[in-house]
Amino acid sequence: MKLNARWIGLSQPMGDVCPQFETRFTLTKDVQSAMLRVTAMGVYEARINGRRVGDFILAPGFTSYETRVQVQTYDVTSLLSAENCLSVRVGGGWCRNFLDLSHGQYPGEEVALIAELTVINADGTEKTISTDDTWQVRESAIRKSEIYDGEEYDARVADTPLMPVRVLEKTQECLIPQEGEEVIEHERVGAVRQFVTPKGERVIDFGQEVTGYVEITVDAKAGDRIELSHAEVLDKEGNFYTENYRAAKAKLVYVCRDGIQTYKPVLTFYGFRYIRLDSFPGEAQLSQFTAISVHSRLRRTGFIRCGEEKVNRLMRNVIWGQKDNFLDVPTDCPQRNERLGWTGDAEVFCKTASYNFDVERFFTKWLRDMAADQKEDGRIPHVIPEVKGIGAGSAAWDDAAVICPWQIYMTYGNPAILRQQFDCMKKYVDFITHTTKDPYLWTGGKHYGDWLGLDAPSGSYKGSSREELIASAYYAYSTQLLCRAGRVLGEDMREYEALYEGIVKAFRARYTEYKTQTEMVLAVHFRLAEDLQATADQLAQRIRDDGMKMQTGFVGTPYILHVLSDYGHADIAYSLLLRREYPSWLYAVEKGATTIWEHWDGIMEDGSFWSADMNSFNHYAYGSVADWVYEAAAGITPLEPGFARVRVAPQPDRRLGWLDVSIDTRQGTVRSCWRYEEDKIRFEIDTPVETQVVIAGKERTVPAGSYVLFAPLGD
Repeated sequence: MKLNARWIGLSQPMGDVCPQFETRFTLTKDVQSAMLRVTAMGVYEARINGRRVGDFILAPGFTSYETRVQVQTYDVTSLLSAENCLSVRVGGGWCRNFLDLSHGQYPGEEVALIAELTVINADGTEKTISTDDTWQVRESAIRKSEIYDGEEYDARVADTPLMPVRVLEKTQECLIPQEGEEVIEHERVGAVRQFVTPKGERVIDFGQEVTGYVEITVDAKAGDRIELSHAEVLDKEGNFYTENYRAAKAKLVYVCRDGIQTYKPVLTFYGFRYIRLDSFPGEAQLSQFTAISVHSRLRRTGFIRCGEEKVNRLMRNVIWGQKDNFLDVPTDCPQRNERLGWTGDAEVFCKTASYNFDVERFFTKWLRDMAADQKEDGRIPHVIPEVKGIGAGSAAWDDAAVICPWQIYMTYGNPAILRQQFDCMKKYVDFITHTTKDPYLWTGGKHYGDWLGLDAPSGSYKGSSREELIASAYYAYSTQLLCRAGRVLGEDMREYEALYEGIVKAFRARYTEYKTQTEMVLAVHFRLAEDLQATADQLAQRIRDDGMKMQTGFVGTPYILHVLSDYGHADIAYSLLLRREYPSWLYAVEKGATTIWEHWDGIMEDGSFWSADMNSFNHYAYGSVADWVYEAAAGITPLEPGFARVRVAPQPDRRLGWLDVSIDTRQGTVRSCWRYEEDKIRFEIDTPVETQVVIAGKERTVPAGSYVLFAPLGD
């Protein structure tokens, strides 16, 4: 993409202060239309004559900046007058912030802005205002803005001295049109209580963890200072707790002007449920604080309701966890000094994400960044966009390169995502083939294993499942999906089909027994075990022997309920779903969670914390349980990509009472509902396409329409 403009930057350093670039211009003719194209290295907010341009928060978003910087296009016709001022405030964002992980760093680009305003007059003539050496820059009222540390704003600052800009010798080859969904403001969450902790801290509770920021309204005097800290949870004694934010300060500082004023941060975001009033003028009232949820513009498509309120709360937590972490990229968490697009989290949650919301465009943009950041040998960085130094080349994490495009294709039916990513997918499988120590297996390398598995040896974050078994299982699965993708695209896949057969044969020869729940889950779900039913039965017995509880981590958990219900153990799957004691999904709900936790026991039974080092209370990966509710409990699965044909085969359980699930597909809304009545189970099915319906073991094919069916109890 080419703009008729130049990159501009600072002629002299401003320290932490966010610069405000400006130009003034006069229009002497009637304006027919005006379009502003703009982007920055950092994040920006543009204004014309003091009015905000667009509603994109944190534009231009998070991309692989060396090769891909999105340019936003806004219709600004209504903002123009005869005399005009175009101003743009630029903060560090993801591009220029310091990431305090011992092994990771952001690109570190200097502040830069490029913009082009094209005005078409009523008489057909044009006027163009572009960034060049005539622009000027001044210090803004944003005295500091940082993704992790937060924002400092001084409302007394206005009309600071203007300075010349510097024209940068920076290429436009990295510029691309806007691809992803814009990040915008969504729900406004009011404060629900104010209290004083045992330590004497004044704390506001919003009752829900959100990603975004707090809007404050206050009547104050010039120089009055507001300082807020953000937190997810309270500690065992009920005090404000921020140790799990690690190096992220997550502070808001606002210096007041005179009078009634309303402020919300401009160029940063926070993950929080609670705020602490470190400094606040006068007696604070709940009505003065509103939490604003900020995430990508996503349309809700999936809905789950049932007869067990704790499960309903869990499903709401899944939704909130997705919203809070789908802020331009699928982040692992929104609060601590991380907030990165970890591939492993996205891989396990992609199906659930695509049923909950329309994420086709969201993933299309993120996967393009993945292809851009892929290493020459085919490895995939652990986080996308890449943060230098974090690493690449781990099973289950790198496999997002194949699993995510395939899932987006299956949910939405558009093969364009496969064509876009096919070379990346193939190159990744080839990387394994060319680097493994043993042909047809994935041996060697460094892996995360079954991350946070509950059967982990003491002192380890990894479960006890063999890393090379996990790697080899994913090698098989990704190769199989690559073959399917290639056939959709009309590619000759005979080489990879032979590779897949060789992997399955080698896997079965090497792994004749399975030692952990996760090993059994993968062997069955990826159809690698010699006897799938026997291995699923072994898993069921192992769960019973383990006290009817999971021992799985990031790798085993997303598939464990599917394996159980697919092979005749739906009763155990429901027992795991409905379990309230640790470890379980409902354990966190019982502890008051409003999003999904990173650890099954982020808060332990005695109220203490798992750790301060790595303990997020807003980590969506385990929310992948929702895709089992959609596909197994409600029984909705696509028989063809994009739900062009559907299968509805619900598996009811009396303990849930009733279940009502719908997915708004590209064909229309598919709904599956079941309810226990006195002597029967009532099923309601609504489908926009031909559907294979399986009720009580009886299969029938029905055309589009609405149906009510019954099955006697016991069937």
